[in-house]
Amino acid sequence: MKLKEWLKDLNYELLQGSLDTEVEEVVYDSRKARKGAVFVCMKGTKIDSHDFIPEAAKAGVTVFVVEQKTELPQGVTAVFVHNAREALALLSAARFGYPARKMVTIGVTGTKGKTTTAHMIKTILEACGKKVGMIGTTGIVIGQEVTPTVNTTPESYQLHEAFSRMAEAGCEYMVMEASSQAFKMHRVDGICFDYGLFTNISPDHIGPDEHESFEEYLYYKSRIFNCCKVGIVNKDDKHWEEVTKDASCKIHSFSVDQEGSDFKAENIRYVAQPDFVGLEFDVKGIYELSVRVNIPGRFNVANALGAVSVLSFLGLSKDCICHGLEHLSVNGRMEIVYSSETCTVIVDYAHNAVSMESLLTTLRDYQPKRLVCVFGCGGNRSKDRRYSMGDSAGRLADFTIITADNSRFEKIEDIIADIRGSMEKTGGTFIEIPDRREAIRYSISHAQPGDMIAIIGKGHEDYQEVNGVRHHFSDREEVLLAVEDLKKED
Repeated sequence: MKLKEWLKDLNYELLQGSLDTEVEEVVYDSRKARKGAVFVCMKGTKIDSHDFIPEAAKAGVTVFVVEQKTELPQGVTAVFVHNAREALALLSAARFGYPARKMVTIGVTGTKGKTTTAHMIKTILEACGKKVGMIGTTGIVIGQEVTPTVNTTPESYQLHEAFSRMAEAGCEYMVMEASSQAFKMHRVDGICFDYGLFTNISPDHIGPDEHESFEEYLYYKSRIFNCCKVGIVNKDDKHWEEVTKDASCKIHSFSVDQEGSDFKAENIRYVAQPDFVGLEFDVKGIYELSVRVNIPGRFNVANALGAVSVLSFLGLSKDCICHGLEHLSVNGRMEIVYSSETCTVIVDYAHNAVSMESLLTTLRDYQPKRLVCVFGCGGNRSKDRRYSMGDSAGRLADFTIITADNSRFEKIEDIIADIRGSMEKTGGTFIEIPDRREAIRYSISHAQPGDMIAIIGKGHEDYQEVNGVRHHFSDREEVLLAVEDLKKED
């Protein structure tokens, strides 16, 4: 391809060289610099890749995209842009031949629920015989192939490379979790989703390395409605009007509690049986059906309703939608890992007070004899999180086991001490078992008839990070191992 063909969607200034230069690849890491590549120079908080221009030129790069006018080697082509991250996204889309346009694309954003909702949409589409690619917390998923990613929404080049692989694999649909950081860092620039779904928003991801304020966080969440054709918003969220006020697409709404929505959940029933713990409800409004959802929790009514709202536009069989919801399972999201006449064990990713409060409150709807909570808090994070989670557990659980999470570079005992301090103020009953494996085994071996055990904080994660090193650890695996060991002992 010629450089000018890749630049057609950008506003740029040619500083030197020729737009007819032949190009083959896009790189933004100097270690991958080679002949035929366009090297996109970005200024980050720690590294400025403009500093690596001489090194990249020696490696054979003859085309540079820069966002600051700097000294350049002779004989190279240089293009100036005002935002190199935006340029990287648009160049990556062009480099892979705009693969997102070859599929029906669905973007899901929100503080809570986006992973569960995205999985619901994927599961239902597959129940209807469709081939689906997905990008999110669990990585890049194409059929049975799962590629781990560092971020919920990867860098733009990775996104378009993944879209290309999905299209080549025959995927008709692509479902993606779109994080607020993805919008802020221009990772999704140039993508126009066919459907954009907003689940909810609450204070989170606010800090020096994320968002400066809640207002900024809300702004970037709202950006989904400026890059989709059809927008779907949760009307139960108190910020829904602010989120949609500058939308450039048609907006539809869904709701559990508010009247006047396009999609409304009614007649909600909580079902607790040895082989099924979940929900039943009716969808009313511009689309109607009765569903049975194989995941517990009132907030999953909203997640399922959001999924149904998107799927209603795709011309799918209602029987397929119902079958998908009844048989779905989301790894680490209100996942029922074990259920018996004695107890039900649930693994969930809740790792802040808002999610924990919601999870424990909704599990109360199933009227367990005892609600047991096993949790810890990550190290090198705001201490407010561990104080507030301790408070929630003390007030809402009948019995709590405080244990380790990803302690990172903090001492486990220091984190537990902070949690203990807030729990003691509530008068809640608890014990401390620092070893997470032992804590999980204790919760199951000491279960009483009618117990509902919530093991929270790690969810789908398959590691435990201690002193900067990740060791394999899965809550789900540990539950199943504990159950097997107990059966052997019997």
